Amino acid sequence: MTLWFIRVFFLIISSFVGYFVAAPDLHPKAGAAIGCAAGLVLIFIESRLRKVSVRGLSSMVFGLLLGVFMAKLIADILSLLPLGDFFQSVTRVSLTLIFSYLGTVMALRGKDEFHIIIPYVRFKREDMGERITLLDTSAVIDGRIMDIARLGFFKNRLVVPRLVLEELHRIADSNDDIKRQRGRRGLELLERMQKDPAIDIRIHEDEIQNPEETGGVDAQLIRLAKMMDACIYTLDFNLCRVAALRGIEILNINELVNALKPVVLPGEEMKVRLLREGKEPHQALAYTDDGTMIVVSEAGHLIGQDVSVNIVSVLQTQAGRIIFAKLTK
Repeated sequence: MTLWFIRVFFLIISSFVGYFVAAPDLHPKAGAAIGCAAGLVLIFIESRLRKVSVRGLSSMVFGLLLGVFMAKLIADILSLLPLGDFFQSVTRVSLTLIFSYLGTVMALRGKDEFHIIIPYVRFKREDMGERITLLDTSAVIDGRIMDIARLGFFKNRLVVPRLVLEELHRIADSNDDIKRQRGRRGLELLERMQKDPAIDIRIHEDEIQNPEETGGVDAQLIRLAKMMDACIYTLDFNLCRVAALRGIEILNINELVNALKPVVLPGEEMKVRLLREGKEPHQALAYTDDGTMIVVSEAGHLIGQDVSVNIVSVLQTQAGRIIFAKLTK
């Protein structure tokens, strides 16, 4: 609404300017029409530039200024040579055009390296410690991120890279019904999070372009996290391993869930309900309220019953915790 108000106000001002400029020599109404038409052309151009990011524009301006500076430096050196005025003028203009073009192109290609002009990264003192959390595709599809963010456990700003949005869109358009449903659920979740005033979430619009990176979305996400000094929220085990090797902080909700599970010590007694057979014929499996699997030995014949067991040992694996127990005598 504010943008449309500014556009209408700009058209009115343009019409008034055209009216008063044309008043002395031309017809005032024709001048107002010309001013209004010029304003419409500018508004049309502005609307076409909607996809141009502030970060890309800042990089382009930086490269342009650098090119002009280099051209001026070399032109001043050439001015010391005994050359004609015409040759000096042509050389100065040519150098300005060449270096301006090279500087602009090189700055646009390397725009991802400019930390200070990423739109939502601001200068800060070392003791402030404000950081950004990048959301991976698996974390968005999982869905628990919204409840966690709403409760205030994330103090960092949540950022969804454009490449994650594109991957969610591809999943939502998949021929597989399950994948399509997961992708649509992820897109709907992001839409709800953006509308929630209690959640600080942004979309990183710039696309990471690096021909040397051939590892797909994970490799680009790691590269973006390195550039922005951000941590990654993901459930992807392989991404966790690679990011840890690259020195990137990882937030994994599954690890948090495992850490919050009640501590069970060997020798404790508990009552469980045996649900099914284990890998061995004499074993039976039970589960705690938080989903931890309990392997009870010599209890295969008691499946479907409630029994008392003694904890023998607890095994912590990458997939979770496994409790080994035996029947209470």
